[in-house]
Amino acid sequence: MATPKVLLFYAFAPLVDPEAIRLWQHTLASSLGLRGRILISSHGINATLGGDVIEMKKYVRGTRAYAPFKDIDFKWSEGRALKDGTTADFPRLSVKVRDELVTFGAPDEIEVGDDGIVGGGTKLTPAELHALVESKDVVFFDGRNKFESDVGHFTGAVRPGVETTREFIAQLDSGAYDHLKDQPVVTYCTGGIRCEVLTPLMKNRGFQEVYQLDGGIATYGEAYGDDGLWEGSLYVFDDRITMDFSDHTALVGACDRCETPSNHVADCGDVSCVRQMNRCESCLAADTMCDQHAAVSV
Repeated sequence: MATPKVLLFYAFAPLVDPEAIRLWQHTLASSLGLRGRILISSHGINATLGGDVIEMKKYVRGTRAYAPFKDIDFKWSEGRALKDGTTADFPRLSVKVRDELVTFGAPDEIEVGDDGIVGGGTKLTPAELHALVESKDVVFFDGRNKFESDVGHFTGAVRPGVETTREFIAQLDSGAYDHLKDQPVVTYCTGGIRCEVLTPLMKNRGFQEVYQLDGGIATYGEAYGDDGLWEGSLYVFDDRITMDFSDHTALVGACDRCETPSNHVADCGDVSCVRQMNRCESCLAADTMCDQHAAVSV
């Protein structure tokens, strides 16, 4: 019986021929029956994949055989099996080349060297994060979209109300967070990749003491579960939609219509958009149409 697993990983490395990497990755993943999404750019690779654990381990070995990817930190989580033994977490395999691994709309601001992103924030392990919080007053800064932060976040975090990652630069340039520029700011994201890009963008705009949670919320949850500084559920980029770290996860989200406590994330009911929102199942059943101000979430 196949054992399904989900892999989340990324690596920043200068890639001279992203299209060649795309063809190699597609061949490798498809030959092993894996499904999910792989993005390639001149800055590196970003992926979430699902499949049988044995085949996934073969994929990890194959990917690490390429020198720029040899030190990738692959994050594992449980997948869901279909009757045929394949994963239920992804419908298909998609491997694409993009200008950016994360769409902030600022590819020319990002510099990547052999050691990864140049000029990013200081990386903190979960234990180092706790030590920092004990030593000084820090500001948590959520690097995700609003519907993600609504269902789970670090206690007291600043949570920009953005619907797309592209909106972050306008938020930073607006002056709304200028009062944080001389304070220690800890950014956090799902697996860490968005903060790899967000932190140099913040430093370029005058933020003086910027940190990032290495490995993101996923790594923090593995270390502390729901018994640390995190509260709520984690939005994930597969068919699970959200996941909890324990059997006592706090319910911090609320329906955007009736305000009933809920961690349910729903797709826009209008086929003309792909917006997601926090909406309880009762309101979703009563009204599946998208709000008039709906936007595309990426």
